Amino acid sequence: RKPRDHFHGAYVIFFLLGIGSLLPWNFFITAKHYWMYKLQNCSDRAGPAGQVTSDLRDFFESYISIASTVPSVLCLIGNFLLVNKVPASVRILSSLFVMLIVFLVITVLVKVDTSTWTTSFFALTMVCVVIVNSASTIFSSSIFGLSSCFPMKNLQALISGQAMGGTISAVASLVDLGAAADVTDSALAYFLTADIFIVICLVVYLLLPRLEYSSQEESPSLATVPANSSAEDEAEPGSTTNSSFLTKSTGIPPLRPILQKTALLGFCLFYNFFISIIIFPSLSSSIESVSKSSGSPWSTKYFAPLTSFLLYNFADWCGRQITAWIQVPGPKSKLLPAFVLLRTIFLPLFILSNYQPRAHIQTVVFNHDVYPVVFTVLLGLSNGYLGTLVMVYGPKIVPKELAEAAGVVMTFYLMLGLAVGAACSVLIVHLV
Repeated sequence: RKPRDHFHGAYVIFFLLGIGSLLPWNFFITAKHYWMYKLQNCSDRAGPAGQVTSDLRDFFESYISIASTVPSVLCLIGNFLLVNKVPASVRILSSLFVMLIVFLVITVLVKVDTSTWTTSFFALTMVCVVIVNSASTIFSSSIFGLSSCFPMKNLQALISGQAMGGTISAVASLVDLGAAADVTDSALAYFLTADIFIVICLVVYLLLPRLEYSSQEESPSLATVPANSSAEDEAEPGSTTNSSFLTKSTGIPPLRPILQKTALLGFCLFYNFFISIIIFPSLSSSIESVSKSSGSPWSTKYFAPLTSFLLYNFADWCGRQITAWIQVPGPKSKLLPAFVLLRTIFLPLFILSNYQPRAHIQTVVFNHDVYPVVFTVLLGLSNGYLGTLVMVYGPKIVPKELAEAAGVVMTFYLMLGLAVGAACSVLIVHLV
């Protein structure tokens, strides 16, 4: 009997876990006003002397991108090695607890006066970013591997949830900016929202194994296997599962067949997110309104949160949702890498928009606010659609017993693209 997901419980849980998996990254990069406030010696009334361009402030998004992605690649390698040694539940719950503790520290620091130790605060923030994103990587890759053992709609729910997390963080940032008169009050409410959502993720993950749907799927990552039981005991009589894999199920999964099967998809995933992270948020969030001098809230306070963060994340979510109905091109189509490579055109489009401050390339070709809006929508849509297609295809083109490990490998391709792209974004920002 085909298992039924009553009231779409598993779908909703994977959607919520998807939101939580990228929550640290989204909440860190979207709180731009707060970081700029903290890194300007906590002075909102800085005169010309106080407006001297600070390296820490101008390149903060690039630094935070590197601190988020480079350690994450190492954590992904560790997660792949541990995929059959440490139960998914242990990896997921421990990483969620680490994320919660670090976010509580960040929340407390909001109301601490750091004006006399700005550089130390920056260093402490980077350490928090490294720890929380390392934990987030283990959590997201473990959840992605786990969802690969379920029907494809649950995997799609997880990936859509990741994009919705960005939209939620952008909306939360806008609401807090508008509702709170003080920057620190806004940031306090903002980071408390993140704390609460991590707790929600803990609760819903603990509910997942209790669903009848989960037990019928008999996911090995959710099942509690006694320490002295062998993997063969778990296999059903007459099952077509590869017994040679089962006998090695407590060791490291075979990497070569996974890499051979997913090589092209892996490149597509790498390059898709490589281009996206170079542009967002380092370039896109520093594009200013051409009418900034008018002093209107739209062209100053709300321009970057709306046109960069909210618009990109919502477009990204829409792109991911479209894959639920349309899945073209296919996993072996030559059009898939062609479309991914075509996204390179976004780089000069954003550089030639009203990016500020500019040190070397003084030409602004797209000198109207509508241009970055259109570019950001297209960047987000293409990132969400193509990235989700590739992520969903990866675990489905390998044997089922390798699906979870293939899910971790696909996440590695994604994080490698983000890490290399983050490093390149620093170079690009300095060259502009």
